[in-house]
Amino acid sequence: MKKENRNSYFSTAAAILVGILVALAGSQESVLVGSIPLFALAVGLAYLIQWLVFIPSYQKRTEKYFDLTGSITYISVTVLSVILSRKFDPRTLLILVLIVIWAVRLGTFLFKRVRMAGEDKRFREIKKSFTRFLSFWTIQGLWVTFTLAAALAAITSQRSVPLDVFSIIGFLLWIVGFAIEVTADFQKSKFKTNTKNKGKFIQSGVWAWSRHPNYFGEIVLWVGVAIIALPILRGWQWVTLISPIFVTLLLTRISGVPILEKRADEKWGGQAEYEDYKKNTPVLIPSPFEKK
Repeated sequence: MKKENRNSYFSTAAAILVGILVALAGSQESVLVGSIPLFALAVGLAYLIQWLVFIPSYQKRTEKYFDLTGSITYISVTVLSVILSRKFDPRTLLILVLIVIWAVRLGTFLFKRVRMAGEDKRFREIKKSFTRFLSFWTIQGLWVTFTLAAALAAITSQRSVPLDVFSIIGFLLWIVGFAIEVTADFQKSKFKTNTKNKGKFIQSGVWAWSRHPNYFGEIVLWVGVAIIALPILRGWQWVTLISPIFVTLLLTRISGVPILEKRADEKWGGQAEYEDYKKNTPVLIPSPFEKK
């Protein structure tokens, strides 16, 4: 067996095992559907959707629906959890609305981007291998589970707590994060569509404040969601606060910043303008103050 296949099998198994552990922790005080905790059902659905879409995607060797499927999963899991929990209190509905708005916006943005580009270069070789491609879809199920964990724990919990200062702080953080992410994506898309900028890197707008402002916005908005969910959590449900931690680690240490920084260095490294931009612009946290 090839090493890459062994690694793919291991990644798939690990993603499923960790998902099960999160499901067990988040299921404390969860509403039951029959005899099964709703939180656990939601986690199972997150994985099931990935595997169902993986089948035709592998047959056609296409990754075009990967990101879109992720967004659909966020929406489906959250909406179904609200319906089955029969909780329509203000905190639950606030979490629902914020997640749906974020998922619809990001999903359509990423889907349009991959259609315009023709492909997602990350999957050029991966989609040819059944085991490697499956592992990525399975890991996306874990990604959804981790990211939604705190929100799902609050939605599926038997407890309800009226809106409070945590709701206000969390909502304001979500607004700030969402605004930064949307602005960053819009500015970069507009920059790339201008033929005069071909071969150049963006360093204007919010990109003059941070080299990855969209990722910063993403982290901040999920911290906001976790804060809104915070008053509901009890016991093992505290484990679900891994949500914003996971998003932060993923974007800053694994698949986000490191990969893009490496690509940028390969493309523009050594150019005076790029080296100056890299030296004077923070990697993540925006600094809108004038640089020396």
